[in-house]
Amino acid sequence: MAHGKKLVIVESPTKMKSIQGYLGDGYEVLSSVGHIRDLADRKAIPAELKKTSVGRYSIDIENDFSPYYVESERGKKTVAELKRALKTSDELLLATDEDREGEAIAWHLLEALKPKVPVKRMVFHEITKDAIRAAVDQTRELDLNLVDAQETRRILDRLYGWDVSPVLWLKVQQGLSAGRVQSAATRLVVDRERERIAFVSASYWDVAAVAAKDTDAFGVQLVRLDGAPIARGSDFDDAGKLKKAVVVLDEAKARALAARVAAVGEASVTKLESKPGTRRPYAPFTTSTMQQEAGRKLSMSAKHAMSVAQRLYEKGYITYMRTDSTALSTQAVQAAREQAVELYGAKAVPLNPRVYKSKSKNAQEAHEAIRPSGEHFRTPASVAGSLDRDEQRLYDLIWKRTVASQMSDATYETTTVTLAIALADQNVEFTASGTVYTFKGFLEAYEEGRDEKRSDADKHDDQSLPQLAVGDVLAVRDVEPKGHATSPKPRYTEASLVKALEEKGIGRPSTFASIIDTILARGYVTKRGQALVPSWVAFSVVRLLEQHFTELVDYDFTAALEDDLDAIARGEQKRVDWLKEFYFGSADHAGLRTIVDNLGEIDARELNSTRVTDNAVLRIGRYGPYLEVTDPEHPDADPRRVNIPEELAPDELTAAKAQELIDAPVAGDRVLGENPANGKLIVVKDGRYGPYVQEVEPNADEEVDAATGEVAAPAAPAKAAAPAKKGTKKAAAAPKPRTASLFKSMSVDTIDLDAALQLLSLPRVVGTDPESGEEITAQNGRYGPYLKKGTDSRTLDSEQQLFDITLDEALERYKQPKYGARRASSALKEFEADPVSGKPIRLRDGRFGPYVTDGETNATVPRGEDAMEVDFARAVQLLADKRAKGPAKKKPAAKKTTTRKSPAKKK
Repeated sequence: MAHGKKLVIVESPTKMKSIQGYLGDGYEVLSSVGHIRDLADRKAIPAELKKTSVGRYSIDIENDFSPYYVESERGKKTVAELKRALKTSDELLLATDEDREGEAIAWHLLEALKPKVPVKRMVFHEITKDAIRAAVDQTRELDLNLVDAQETRRILDRLYGWDVSPVLWLKVQQGLSAGRVQSAATRLVVDRERERIAFVSASYWDVAAVAAKDTDAFGVQLVRLDGAPIARGSDFDDAGKLKKAVVVLDEAKARALAARVAAVGEASVTKLESKPGTRRPYAPFTTSTMQQEAGRKLSMSAKHAMSVAQRLYEKGYITYMRTDSTALSTQAVQAAREQAVELYGAKAVPLNPRVYKSKSKNAQEAHEAIRPSGEHFRTPASVAGSLDRDEQRLYDLIWKRTVASQMSDATYETTTVTLAIALADQNVEFTASGTVYTFKGFLEAYEEGRDEKRSDADKHDDQSLPQLAVGDVLAVRDVEPKGHATSPKPRYTEASLVKALEEKGIGRPSTFASIIDTILARGYVTKRGQALVPSWVAFSVVRLLEQHFTELVDYDFTAALEDDLDAIARGEQKRVDWLKEFYFGSADHAGLRTIVDNLGEIDARELNSTRVTDNAVLRIGRYGPYLEVTDPEHPDADPRRVNIPEELAPDELTAAKAQELIDAPVAGDRVLGENPANGKLIVVKDGRYGPYVQEVEPNADEEVDAATGEVAAPAAPAKAAAPAKKGTKKAAAAPKPRTASLFKSMSVDTIDLDAALQLLSLPRVVGTDPESGEEITAQNGRYGPYLKKGTDSRTLDSEQQLFDITLDEALERYKQPKYGARRASSALKEFEADPVSGKPIRLRDGRFGPYVTDGETNATVPRGEDAMEVDFARAVQLLADKRAKGPAKKKPAAKKTTTRKSPAKKK
C-alpha cells in the first residue's frame, strides 16, 4: 500500500505557500484561515437550550462551565476541505502559531476533524527552510494547559461582557460594551483626563542668555539668586503649589534682572564639573516594545504595526511577532555580532555576548524576541525590493534594534559649568551643561524614541562647551527673560498606553493592539493627532463601573486575573475551580453573578451628569453631550440646552469655556426670501447633521429682523394644549416641509435665495431613456450626487453636475460599466492571488464603503475596521466568509439546525 502524504495545517494562506515550498512533495500544506469555530452567539443556540445557562452565555454554567461551540459558515467549508485532504494522509501535523491562541486553534481542529491517523504538534518561531525542517523533526504533543488558559480567557470575557454590557445599555447608552481589559484600558485614559481637568497651571519666569569665549558661544540659564534655586516646572505639584522652597520670579522681576545682567555684560567661571557616564543598549523587541517604537518612530497604530509584523513573519523575514521574551537564540546572537562588526568595526561588540532575561513568568509563551529571521540577517537594503513601504520601515526598525542589542556600551562625559555675575546687591548664577560621547557604541545603529515630556522648560538639549577653566571671564549677551507655565501630564498615545498596560499587567502583549482598537471602535476614545482623548460617554461608563463594579475595573484585580490565566497555562491552577470562584465568588470576594444580581438602584440621570458651573450641568444625551443651563432668576422655567462642540475635549470644558458657550449668541434661522411659486418662506438652518434649507409656511407669530433676516422665536403659549382623549381620532399629520442639504461648497452665511431654490428643486428630471422609456433623475444622496434610472444608478463626479448634466451625457454614462471608470484607479491596496480563485485581490473604495475583491467575489470590510489595515490574510478571510454565505436568497424562515456540543477535552 502506497504511503499517503503528511497533512500540515497552518493558520494563514501566506504561510501555507512558503512552508509548502520548504517541505516538498511529501507534504500537503493547507490553511485553517484562523479560527474555525467559537462560542455561539444567541441566534445560533437551539430553542431547547435558550432557557438554560447555555442560552444565556453559550456556556453551561451548571456543568463545569462547558463551552458551547459552533463552526462559522467559513469554518464549515474549511473543515470539509481539510477532511477530504485527511482521507489521503497518513499523518496530521498541526502547525498553528506557538502561542495560546494557536494552541487553541489546533485543539479545535482536532475536535472538528477527529483524525484516525497519528497527530503531532509542530511549532516554529520563524518561517525559514532550516526552521521548518527542524520543526518537522521536533514535534510534540498538544499542550492542553495552554488550551485551558485560552478557553478560560474566552469564557471569562464572555461572562464579563454579556453580564455587564446590558447594564450600560440601560443606564448610559445603547450599543456600548464592557470588557475585562477594554474597561480597564478606558479607565486609564479617563483617569489621565481627570488629572488634566484637576490640574492647576502655575507660571514662573527665568532668564536665558548666551555666554561666549572668543568665538565659541553656548547657551546658559539662570539657576540661583543669592544661593537660592530658581523655580523650575518640576518644583510645582499638579495643584500649582510649590513642593519646596525656591525663588519664583514674576515677569516684572525677570525683566528687571535681565536688564541688569545685560548691563554688566560679562560673567566669570566659578565651577567646572565633569562626570563620565555609560549607556547600555536596549533589549531586542518584544511585542509591546515593538508596538511602542513603531508608534513613536513610524507613527503606526498598535494594530497596524502588528498587521505589518504579521506579514513580515509570514513572508519569512522576522521571527514570531507575539512574544514577551527578550531572549535571542545562539544563532541570532552570532548573526547580530557578525553584522555589527562588519558594519561598525571590531570594537562595536563587547568581548562576551549579551544575554537578556525575560520578565515573563510564563515559560510556555516566553519564546525568542522579535528579530530578523535566519542564521545570517538580511540588511534592510538587501530586502528593499521585496517589501512594501511599511514592511520595509518596520523591518529596518527590528533589524537595527536586534543588531544594536549585541553592541558595546556607549560612553560619554558630561561637563557642567557655573558662571557668576556680581550685581550691586545680588549674586546671580547661570549654568550650562554639555555632553560629549567618547565612544558611541550601540548608538551607531539605534537609539530608542522618547514619549512626550511634560514641560519644554524642563528639557535640556545637549550642547558642546569650549575649553574652560575656573577664573575665565566670558562675555554675556542676548539676555532674555522667559515666561513658562506648568503643563499637565500629556494624554496617552497608543505607544504610551501600551507601555502603561504592560506596566500594570493589564492584558498581554499579543492583546494590546486589539484592546486599543476596541476602545477606539466603541467611541470611548478618539484620536487627536497621536493623543487619545476620552469621550464624555467614556466618563459615564467608567463612573458606573467604578461605583457598581469596583473590583472589576480595579487595575490590580485585572492584573491578578492575567496572572491566574498564566498559572492555568502552566498547569498550576484548574480551569473549572478558578471560573467557579470568579463567577460565584468566595469568602474573600463577591463573584460576578452576585455583583450583577445585587446592583440596586442606579440613577441614570445622575450617572450621566457632571456639574460644570453653578447653573450649568453637562449631560449625556442620545445625540451626544450638552449643557443644561438653568436661569437663576427663573428657577421654574425649563432649562436651556447648549450643544458642546464635538472637537472640544473634556479637559477643555472649563467653567470659563462653559460660560462662553452659554453666552454665545444663538443664531436664528435666516430667511432667504419667498418662493415665488407658492409664497412659502425659504429658511437656511444649521442642524445637528449639517446645514440645510427648508421651505416653511409663513407664521403670523414669527417676526423677522429687518437688519439680519433672522427669525425671532414666537412667544410661548399661555397654556399647553390638552392631550387627545383615548378613542378620539388623531388629527391628520401635517405634510413635512421640503428640505435639502447644502453642498459642501456652500455656507450658511453666504447662500442666497436662488441657490436655495435650486437645492429644493432636486431631484431633477434629466430626461427619458428612449430605449427603456424610464425616467432618469439627478439626485443628491447620503454618499454624494448620482443618477437614477429605475433601480440602476451611476455616480456623478461633482455636485454641480446635478444641475448641469444633459440627457445625452447621462445616457453615455449609463453605457459604461457601473464601476468601470473607478475600478481602474480605485485600488487602495493590491495583494497576491487568492488561494481559491487564483486571481489577485484588491482593496477598493465603493459606494457603500471599502471592500475587497478578487474580481469574482466582493466582501465588504466590516464597519469599525480600518480598511487600510486590512492585510492579505484578512482579505482572504473576508472573501472566504463571503463565499461560504453564498448569494442572498429570500426564503421563508426555517427551523434552526442544532449544532452538536463539542465533547469534553480528554486529559
